[in-house]
Amino acid sequence: MNTKDVAQQWTQMCREGKNLDCINELYAENVTSREMPGMPDEIVSGKQNVWNKNKEWLDNVAEWHGGEISEPTVTNNHFTSKMTFDVTFKDRGRQQMEEVAVFEVKDGKITNEQFFYSME
Repeated sequence: MNTKDVAQQWTQMCREGKNLDCINELYAENVTSREMPGMPDEIVSGKQNVWNKNKEWLDNVAEWHGGEISEPTVTNNHFTSKMTFDVTFKDRGRQQMEEVAVFEVKDGKITNEQFFYSME
């Protein structure tokens, strides 16, 4: 798959709530995931560790109130997407989040992801 194919597949799977399947199918074994500086799990490396990080985040969701994932913007071997979430977490209550995610693709797999966000 080229970057555009990966971006479209990522978007579709995430919109369908198949986030963990997305990691299994689209992420490289040596993927690196970066959160905002100072956040928990600021840098996580390895597909299984990224999967575990996402599983932990999803398991902490008590209720989804809404959200959107934009169409991806693709350039060369990168793509980006804007996401919004309105979520109640088990450990910190309801939060509204706005996030931009940037991904790097090599050999048809996501090798890097980085998230920039604000929370209310």
